[in-house]
Amino acid sequence: MAAQAAACFRHGAPASSSSLSLQKNQQPTRSCLMNMVNGKRSKRIGLRVVKCSSGIGIGDFIGGDLVKPDLGKWLSDVEEHKAIAIYTPHEGGYEGRYLNRLVRQGYYFLDLSARGLGDPETTLTKIHPVCPAHVGKQPIARWYFPPEVDYRLEALPPHAKGLVVWIIEAKVLSKAELQFLALLPELRPKVRVIAECGNWRKFMWKPLKEISGLATE
Repeated sequence: MAAQAAACFRHGAPASSSSLSLQKNQQPTRSCLMNMVNGKRSKRIGLRVVKCSSGIGIGDFIGGDLVKPDLGKWLSDVEEHKAIAIYTPHEGGYEGRYLNRLVRQGYYFLDLSARGLGDPETTLTKIHPVCPAHVGKQPIARWYFPPEVDYRLEALPPHAKGLVVWIIEAKVLSKAELQFLALLPELRPKVRVIAECGNWRKFMWKPLKEISGLATE
């Protein structure tokens, strides 16, 4: 009995009754088809196999981050809508394929985090004050910084196609702040906005105007 029990749980010791119930819901091995009851073998019982995926695609064999047939649609949507809300997988890394494709098109990037951004309109398009941490010892000072977007637009090389403002953690922004980001390409025609507004099982995107409640053209 001990030998057969060890064979049934050779991938891990049964710590509790809950682990035993999990073994019943998994696909059984050849040595575990017979249950042990009072030291004797009982009749074979049917065990339900848990199916973890609804379908198998080519991405399951060669890597889901390598197969991106929608890159052409991605480029056309960025040029058409100019402000995009993206939803990335929790594990991360997939958005790098789409970022690199914009780099190949000639775009330069301004990476910002929505946390601590402040008012997007003031930070991106106006001269804005910044108060450095004084740690309770130095006097409270206020420094003024140039507009983040305008400053970098002036520094773009002549061959650059435009500036992509890539904002991570944009899900913390309010509806009014998202609406301003959606309208920013109209105020600065060479600017494109990519806002990470949440997570999904695969990389997907929508026009930022649609997400923020503005009427799409």
